[in-house]
Amino acid sequence: MTSVLRWTFTTFYTANTVRTHWAIQNLLHWVLDVSFREEASHIHKDNPLENMAMLRHLSLNLLGRNKSSKSSIRAKRNKAAWDLDYLRTYL
Repeated sequence: MTSVLRWTFTTFYTANTVRTHWAIQNLLHWVLDVSFREEASHIHKDNPLENMAMLRHLSLNLLGRNKSSKSSIRAKRNKAAWDLDYLRTYL
């Protein structure tokens, strides 16, 4: 009986951990695709791909940290591209 309970708990815990991990991954990739159009990028090999991924993640983290505006990440990114004073608040 104890081994069945242990197996059930371990299976439930493992499945829950995997689902949580994939939920976070899917959310991150969805935000990157919607905000930065990552899937439409024509960069597909070697260092430029890794460099752009790092810059996108950095940008996403910087834009997400600022809670003063309830705008979307895409709106914040566009505003920072057009308004240098707004961009400086993130740098």
